[in-house]
Amino acid sequence: MVATMSELTLIVAATSKMGIGLNGGLPWAGLRKEMAYFARVTKRVVGGSEGRNIVIMGRKTWDSIPPKFRPLKDRHNIIISRILPPVSDDGTTTIVPSLAEALKVVARGSRRAFVIGGAQIYGAALERPETKRILLTRILDEFECDAHFPIELGGNRVAEVGWKRKDMKDLGTWTGEGEAAEGVKEESGTKYEFEMWERD
Repeated sequence: MVATMSELTLIVAATSKMGIGLNGGLPWAGLRKEMAYFARVTKRVVGGSEGRNIVIMGRKTWDSIPPKFRPLKDRHNIIISRILPPVSDDGTTTIVPSLAEALKVVARGSRRAFVIGGAQIYGAALERPETKRILLTRILDEFECDAHFPIELGGNRVAEVGWKRKDMKDLGTWTGEGEAAEGVKEESGTKYEFEMWERD
């Protein structure tokens, strides 16, 4: 029997210069509706999938989540860490030493798997053939950032790296958000819009 390759979807909020973080946290604040979108999309189980979707993150991303919200509810949390001791799969949280080990957990089910950060984990995931899709919240205002997404989506060379922006209908269908995902949003004085990119 040939094992099927599980798909990975990266989900990220980034400025037009692909800034994603500052001092171990988010550079912007007060985007509650954007965070709710992230939660709905990463929780939503589609089709005949059983169990929970998976969110894969590095230790620093895990540490940046307030303890009262850890693990992320209604999702199987996989933390990649060479420092934390490995923890076997209890259905809620698994700690593994590498993305390759995380993918072994992903391969056991038919659920969706999302990579949620940080920059180093995004970089490793972008090198994997399993990575098929990026859900980007494009922050339309600039913020000071010291962490950046590894590739520039929307830049002049984006086609060279093999990514193509999908239309809003495709985004709404894949995420289950429908037309609610369309258009520029604004919260706390910050404008943003949702995008979906797929590898050619």
